[in-house]
Amino acid sequence: MNKNLVMQILEKNLLSGKLTEGNEVSIRVNQTLTQDSTGTMVYLQLEAMAIEKIQTDLSVAYIDHNTLQTGFENADDHEFIKTVAAKYGIVYSKPGNGICHQLHLERFAKPGGVLLGSDSHTPTCGGLGMLSIGAGGLDVAVAMAKGYYYLKVPKVLKIELIGQLRPWVSAKDIILFILGKLSVKGGVGYIIEYAGDGIKQLSVTDRATITNMGAELGATTSIFPSDEITKDFLIRQDREEDFNYLQADLGASYDKEMVIDLSDIQPMTALPHSPDNVATVESVSGIKVDQVAIGSCTNASYTDLMKVAKILKGKKIHKDVSLVISPGSSSILKMLSDNGALGDLIQAGARILEASCGPCIGMGQAPKSKAISLRTFNRNFQGRCGTDNAGVYLVSPETAAVSAITGHLTDPRSYGNEVQITIPETYHISNNYFIFSDQDSWDTQIVMGPNIKPFPINKPLESSIKGKILLKTSDNVTTDDIMPSHAGLLPYRSNIPELSKYCFGTLMDDFHIIARKYQGGFIIGGENYGQGSSREHAALVPLYLGVKGVIAKSFARIHKANLINAGILPLIFINKDDYAFIDPLDELEFPDILEALSQHKEISLYNVTKNIYIKVKFEGSSRDAQILMAGGYLNHAKEIVL
Repeated sequence: MNKNLVMQILEKNLLSGKLTEGNEVSIRVNQTLTQDSTGTMVYLQLEAMAIEKIQTDLSVAYIDHNTLQTGFENADDHEFIKTVAAKYGIVYSKPGNGICHQLHLERFAKPGGVLLGSDSHTPTCGGLGMLSIGAGGLDVAVAMAKGYYYLKVPKVLKIELIGQLRPWVSAKDIILFILGKLSVKGGVGYIIEYAGDGIKQLSVTDRATITNMGAELGATTSIFPSDEITKDFLIRQDREEDFNYLQADLGASYDKEMVIDLSDIQPMTALPHSPDNVATVESVSGIKVDQVAIGSCTNASYTDLMKVAKILKGKKIHKDVSLVISPGSSSILKMLSDNGALGDLIQAGARILEASCGPCIGMGQAPKSKAISLRTFNRNFQGRCGTDNAGVYLVSPETAAVSAITGHLTDPRSYGNEVQITIPETYHISNNYFIFSDQDSWDTQIVMGPNIKPFPINKPLESSIKGKILLKTSDNVTTDDIMPSHAGLLPYRSNIPELSKYCFGTLMDDFHIIARKYQGGFIIGGENYGQGSSREHAALVPLYLGVKGVIAKSFARIHKANLINAGILPLIFINKDDYAFIDPLDELEFPDILEALSQHKEISLYNVTKNIYIKVKFEGSSRDAQILMAGGYLNHAKEIVL
């Protein structure tokens, strides 16, 4: 049978199960990555498993999110991660080295391998032909401890790119165009595989921009073939030995296919407050701009920033605009410095930040009240920038740079001839920000600061459960809504008790008070509940507050997995119209929940307040049900890992 690219990689790394759509399989994990916003929890969980050594070929701990050190908290987390990395032989990337996804693409990603990362934008490395999946922290900890990852075999969506890109249209415009076609739910249940003659126009970093924002489509991951363009990139990164050709078989089958003609795409923007709220820049041009932010794991590559530097060379940033730039890696920053591009950026009036996630994760550079901020990032959820009433527009680096000059949202095609850049023969490579451990150092003392608190562990599921509805939400609630993340809260990512005070902070101010008053209970959700970041804090904090289950119309993939891992029931309305018959503070009972889960039966939800029964179900594997009955993945995994 002719195999697509996804099935080739899954078959190569298959450990158990049959590769048929919907089946649960386990696959070998070759590499893992963590970042410091999720990493502390990952390594606390790894330590709790009391393993002797990690089972991956390579694991890297990046420090790129919580790099503002206004107190001891972030620095203490970094020291904890550093000492755990030394103990287990994990590569440690120091603050200032760059963004995990850009660095991993440059230094470690390998075509045909499997990468699991505790960050939803791990699919970035799919631009290089690596099957790269974002997951919850506990999944990554187990992958390091045991070397495997369980997933349901997804469908594969082939997106064939044809035609020729117009001048001033780039990879960011392509993925925004696709988001407009498919929506933030359009990729749920799929891995997206790109093909067609159009991909020959796209560099590895262009491809990485597209696979990065596949996370915004809800896709499990996205991937490009490994071809001559991939080989050229790896040669320039002095990693030719990591290259191998990887193509779909001729006549390979797919679950769904779509064709995108690149010549149909114009410069695009995502309007507030969703990545799929897209329009052409031309149709909304003229909006006054207060801030422009260029960077993030989506658009901070060497080619992206060189284009920006060429546009800004000899120009001046508009007097009413603040332009901030965060390079993707220290190597990129050094090359910009060496070739004079950094001087051009500074001369134009740009503010240069360190190589880190920075404004994208809400770590600094919050715009003023009611500001309009153009960002080359991947998400524009309300409040994520740090200012609730600001409007964030997602754009390409080219659109961002031109708009920074004019002071209003501007179609870059009005600027003149498209800028051209030359890719260097070799990229700068430095190990000075990495700490490599040649061997495990079991005598390393693990350092834990006072802000690092134990993570909550659930109890085995009882035969019946009951509680009140603590909150009812609408569609597309994000993990930023469930557990807000900005400069004020990021230092507490290792302190669940403190974070709990801000749970559902974008939706209500007193959720933690209500949850404690009623000793926990349930959440009612709409469609695509839990979209966005992979942060398992959006499950761990509700667990700490006593949330027993979430009943929704549908769930985002990673958040659903995190709920299961925490031992919180993710249940689906069999009849979505029943959503209307449950209200906040209704008393619910699940009289035979344990039996229903163990026997894979429909679950009868009794609304005591309204005296009605509602049918719900759990959509998951037998193994998922066992995890829930055990009270979470850590309880379940101990028997396997120890």
